[in-house]
Amino acid sequence: MEIPAPESPFAHKTDAELLHLARQAARYPAVGAAAVQELQRRGLIPAELPAAAAGPPPASPVAEPEGSTLRQAARLVQAVFRPRRGYFVTPLLLLANLLAYGAMGVLGGVNLLAPAGSDLIAWGSNFSGLVVAEPWRLLSGTFLHGGPAHLFLNLSALLLLGLMAEAKAESLRWLLVYLLSGVGGSLASLWWHSQGVNSVGASGAIFGLYGLVLALLLGRGAALSRQERAGLLGLLLYFALGSLVGGLAGPAGTDNAAHLGGLATGLVAGLLSTLKHR
Repeated sequence: MEIPAPESPFAHKTDAELLHLARQAARYPAVGAAAVQELQRRGLIPAELPAAAAGPPPASPVAEPEGSTLRQAARLVQAVFRPRRGYFVTPLLLLANLLAYGAMGVLGGVNLLAPAGSDLIAWGSNFSGLVVAEPWRLLSGTFLHGGPAHLFLNLSALLLLGLMAEAKAESLRWLLVYLLSGVGGSLASLWWHSQGVNSVGASGAIFGLYGLVLALLLGRGAALSRQERAGLLGLLLYFALGSLVGGLAGPAGTDNAAHLGGLATGLVAGLLSTLKHR
């Protein structure tokens, strides 16, 4: 008699819960690996990503060859940054943000650990004193960041969001909403900080993608499976609301106006685009 394979212990968890567990792989390798395998089974992350993203393997008395570690790292980099169907725009946006940050240090001699405000202005930040004469700063400022932690937090959110939702939103719409929301967030920041502001960061554009995901749930919920709706809703609740609450309770330099402006722009643009596709 054939014995059926046991069901995964994570089979009933939402996509957002699995992503959260996968991010804990460094602390709990077995849990992280199981969560990543379940995400792979659902087709939400590429097959080559889990081995490298799930964290270090269990300790072994035999040292792993250096070449194997390098190959794993190379596969991870390829999985994250290689454009492919359903995940085409996100890796390009990740690279654009990384290149802009690196260029400040390599070409401009900026201290990347703590860029000065004057350096960010020189590289195109959303500075209220210049944006009227140089409106391109509304967009260029969204590709600059004020330090490695700022860059890492924004790009990790963009990566997870892209893996989860770009294919459902369609890549061209994903790009257009990202850019529009970046501008919308910059405008909201200028309007709110009437005494002047010098802001940078991709968070307004990323919040616009949260708005787009919400628009998909509102406008095309019936076309999505129950599991897809639960996964997208869990993603919004965990990341978008968590980021908003964290921003409200965070340091004074957190630009919550840009977050809300980007979210509103993405929601409106997403609803208009879903109505057009009906």
